[in-house]
Amino acid sequence: MIANLNKQAFAPFGSILRDSLPNRGFPKADGYVETVRYFTAGETFFMRSNEAVYLDFEYGMTVLAVRNCEKICCFYLDKPICLNPNVEFSIVPYQEECSVRLSLPKHAALTTLERLESIEELKIHDRFLLGSIYTLFYHEEESGFLFKGEKHSTYELTYVDRGQLHCVVDGNGYLLKQGQLMIFAPNQWHMQYTDLDVSVRFLTVSFDLESSSEIRLSDRVFELSSAEAVFLKQLLREIEVDDLLSSDFIRCYLKMLLLTILRDTHGRKKRLKTPVAIRNENTIVSRTLQYIADHVYDKLSVDIVAKGTGVSASHLTALFHRQMNISPGEYIRRVKLEESKMLIREGRMNFSQIAAALNYSTIHHFSRQFKDNFGISPSEYAKSIHAE
Repeated sequence: MIANLNKQAFAPFGSILRDSLPNRGFPKADGYVETVRYFTAGETFFMRSNEAVYLDFEYGMTVLAVRNCEKICCFYLDKPICLNPNVEFSIVPYQEECSVRLSLPKHAALTTLERLESIEELKIHDRFLLGSIYTLFYHEEESGFLFKGEKHSTYELTYVDRGQLHCVVDGNGYLLKQGQLMIFAPNQWHMQYTDLDVSVRFLTVSFDLESSSEIRLSDRVFELSSAEAVFLKQLLREIEVDDLLSSDFIRCYLKMLLLTILRDTHGRKKRLKTPVAIRNENTIVSRTLQYIADHVYDKLSVDIVAKGTGVSASHLTALFHRQMNISPGEYIRRVKLEESKMLIREGRMNFSQIAAALNYSTIHHFSRQFKDNFGISPSEYAKSIHAE
């Protein structure tokens, strides 16, 4: 970062002149030559004189780079200065061009040295670029909620405000409790569900993100600190405010939340190394979940799904219990019932047709499972949709 030109910081290289003095402190003796020199971006070189050099800015934003034992210090040149003899220095336009007033003795030699590389890194840039925000939803889901999974090219944040939510990410199961957060990376397959006796309220945000940081935000559960939780609360409040500036505030609060999490990651949220065997198990679970989602209208059983994903039924059952805390048979049932809710909402099929499309043995079997899972019958669910 560019340093402020002050007496203490600049002392190793020279002195700052009093601009209230005549000629801004520059010597007026006949033995000095005073010129105005122009500099353009990309054409900057180190220089050195065997005598003291007087410098003052004339035009444009001007940076003075000085080198001492290979260390380069950069100051914003906004005052007249006197450089000590043999100090290597360069004048750099902070934008396109600049000019400085330069004075040194007539007999002094001003030697041009090597080119100074770019000082772009000294400017304050975003290292963490938040792009577009695509979706921002606050969900209130009843017990037995299930989202059968997806992957997309954006990041997605999930924060649990109330209750608990199971997240399966690339086959690895996580349980998000109240006040906890996860971030899914682009093209990372994920699904979510709750236990049959647990309702949940949670926030999801999908967004683009570019970061030069090597720290990853995905594949871990974050317990939000009080400071981090404030950013989320402010973000949610802006959804309700919804005025001309709300979108800007939402972007600011989301970026502050992500930056704070990223900074905290260095100290207290280490990513666990996953053994090869567990990664292989996660791959099997992920492949199985996608197989079930793709074949929801087929006749499915644990044996059929196990065969379709290339594992034994017993191994698949053990993996589901270990990774997801649910049996594959129960998961198949819940995916089909979630699909039936969508078909009921569409209203293009009657209950018998829906049961047949999803390969239930009878409409009675379908209706009984629907009520056991959601607490109401398919007809009651249909009436509740029309009543809304």
